[in-house]
This record gives sequence, C-alpha cells and structure tokens, in this order.
Amino acid sequence: MTDTTASATRPRSGRQTHLAAHGYEAVIASVGASLRTLTSDGRDLVVPFGADEVRPAFRGATLAPWPNRIVDGRYAFEGVEHRLALTEPERAHALHGLVGWTDFADRHVADDRAVLVAVIEPQTGYPFRVEVEVEYRLDAAGLTQTVTARNLGADAAPWGTGPHPYLVAGDSRVDDWTLTLPASQVLTVTPDRLSPVAVEPVSAHAEWDFRDSRPIGDVFIDHAFTGLSRVDGVAEVRLTTDAGTGVAMRFDDRCPWVQVHTADASERIGLAVEPMTCPPNAFASGVDLVVLEPGAAHAASWTISAVLRPPPRP
Repeated sequence: MTDTTASATRPRSGRQTHLAAHGYEAVIASVGASLRTLTSDGRDLVVPFGADEVRPAFRGATLAPWPNRIVDGRYAFEGVEHRLALTEPERAHALHGLVGWTDFADRHVADDRAVLVAVIEPQTGYPFRVEVEVEYRLDAAGLTQTVTARNLGADAAPWGTGPHPYLVAGDSRVDDWTLTLPASQVLTVTPDRLSPVAVEPVSAHAEWDFRDSRPIGDVFIDHAFTGLSRVDGVAEVRLTTDAGTGVAMRFDDRCPWVQVHTADASERIGLAVEPMTCPPNAFASGVDLVVLEPGAAHAASWTISAVLRPPPRP
C-alpha cells in the first residue's frame, strides 16, 4: 500500500509503497522507482536507506534509458551525433541514464505488487519520448522487478536498462562473503575513468574469476561481466555467509551482462549486482543495444531472493 503523506511532510525519497508476501517485505520509493528496502523474515537482502534520506548515489535505483556509463557523454545514433550531460563529473561520463531522480507515478498498487510509470521527454542528448514502466512483484520466489520501455515517439530510440541494488548476505562486510558469479568473460576498464577497454576471459584475470564459489576477500571489483552460464536460460549470482545463508539474483538472457561492484566508497557494506541489457558505453559501441522502433516495447526482469541455510547432512 502507498503512503499518502501530505506533500508538506513528503519524504525526500518520494512516496513510499510497502509490499509484503511470503515472508518478504519491500519498500519502493517513487523517486527513481527505487528499491529502498527488501527483507526476508526480517533479514536485509539489500543495503537499505531511509525514507527521508536523499538516496545515496544510485542505491536501489532503476537505470534507464541506459545503465552504467556513456564515455564522455557522446554517442551517434542513426547517423546523428548526440552529447549528454556529464553526470559523473569526476570521470567525465554520462552515468546511469535519465530517470534516477524522476518521481514516478503509481499505475497500480496492491499488497504484493506495485507498478510505477514515468515518461522520458525529448531533451538534449536524448531527443526521444519513451515511457518507462517499472513493476515490483513479490511471490514465493522473491522480489521480481520488470522494466518495460515503450517508444511513444515517431523515431527509433536507443534503449538499455538495469537495476542498482547492493546485495547483503549477512551482518558482516563484502570481504567475508562468498560469491558465485557464473561469468566466463570480463570487460576490462581503464583504472582512472573506468572506460571500457576490451572483453577478456576471466581465466586471464584470476582475481575476477568467481565461477567456482570463493570468498571475495579484499578484491576490488567494478566491472561488467558476460559469457554467463545459465540453467534453463537463467543465470544466478549468489552471495553467502559461512553459515550458508545469503541472497541470490537471477535473470534471463534479456540481460546478457551484469555489473558487479564491491562498493569500496561505501566501506564495502554491500555488493552491487546489476543485470544489464547492454554493456557500458553501449550507446556508442552498439553492443547489445536495444533499438526501440516507434510504438515498440521492450521488457527485462530480474529476481532477488533469500538463500536459506542448507539442511544438515544426515
């Protein structure tokens, strides 16, 4: 249900919508259609933030119409050059799209489901009109978020999306958790600006090879991964404690990429896991870029669920 607090006392993160089902509880903040909290039987599965707090960076936000970075904010689409505002000024990139600070409207709200919507209006650097619909739904499998884009304009539009949760396995920090990341390739980046360099096998970068579960330790990660192995079409990134409890994130092949970040600037309190429909700088490179024709729609989804303690061996 949605908090109908008067505008005079409206929380900084926007309207608050509380969802509950099957032992899961989530709170969605309308600014950025952000996942503010998610718990399973009272245990945090993501790093939360306060309702009356300005959301820390992109924690829990919906990323659209592109995830990650566009280098120098420059790209060409259908023969036209575009230049976006540099929203990551310290690295001079356009970061994480255009809707992160947009106040989404409610389209549908129920006890276990909320649908929010906003429209990206044509603007400098992105002269396209695209509706962004964000659905959050709780069931026995966890919290599923689905982002659907609809091109409302007369011209084709470039598109990409993804989420930005910081997953939490337990009460300790990233260094103490075990990561399973079924990716055979990593996109290397420059050390200063994190600009993409090349897709390389993780076998050549042992520090980022988590195909076999192992503790993260003090490894720094802020990279996009691909070459994902899947079971029945679904990839799973898993984060667990020594006790075996934790959190998992699952997504299908509509997200062939996943960004993973150890949140070093936030004292490694959570692991960012961001399934993406395209890699960093896709507007410029064209790699896995979705092209929305006029009137067309595109949807992608991902699910966060609790990992429970395994049963004792007989």
